[in-house]
Amino acid sequence: MIRFLRQFDPRAIRLLVFDLDGTLVDSRLDLIHSVNAMLREVGRPELPGELIATYVGDGAPILVRRALGDPNDEAFFRSALEYFLGYYRIHKLDHTVVYAGIPEALTRIAMPQNGVQRLMAVLSNKPVNPSRDIVQALGLGEFFVRVYGGNSFTTKKPDPLGVQTILEETGVGAAEALMIGDSSIDVLTGRSAGLWTCGVTYGFAPHTLEDVPPDVVIENPGELAELFR
Repeated sequence: MIRFLRQFDPRAIRLLVFDLDGTLVDSRLDLIHSVNAMLREVGRPELPGELIATYVGDGAPILVRRALGDPNDEAFFRSALEYFLGYYRIHKLDHTVVYAGIPEALTRIAMPQNGVQRLMAVLSNKPVNPSRDIVQALGLGEFFVRVYGGNSFTTKKPDPLGVQTILEETGVGAAEALMIGDSSIDVLTGRSAGLWTCGVTYGFAPHTLEDVPPDVVIENPGELAELFR
């Protein structure tokens, strides 16, 4: 069920900026396996998958730092992060899949309506190369005019720089754009850039949307397409 917490006109939206993990793709298992592979490598016990999933969303360095218990030894942390990134680079598509209904929703959104051609982009805190590789490998590349990652800019979400860059490059005003994601980080990113915000409850961190409510909440990808009809 689509729930508006703050009223706006979705038909006025010309740009949609999507989060990746937990919004477009279910990458949970590959991230869990990569974190536990890193922990085994450094001689630490593995962590439950449910716990690791709560660490996802702020980018690879913070994910690894949280899994290690925020170590003070910077050289140790850097070595562990390097191992994680190398392992994930190889195994990022072992189990990662597009959420059911996403391709159909994107197809419908991409269809011009009343003479309006909506643009779509991806802004993830995952490094840009694996982000783009996943988008392309899973057949989503054709939908997006931009795919940016956590190392594309000098700052990550929730800093607005990534969104502001996409707005500038597409020539769309903030009031005509919508940020879509599964966590409070995405809502804060959208807010800080002046965008409308949409939270999805099927992702990794729907509980965080209670603390930072988006303007509209959807429960499945099909509702995303309905939002604009």
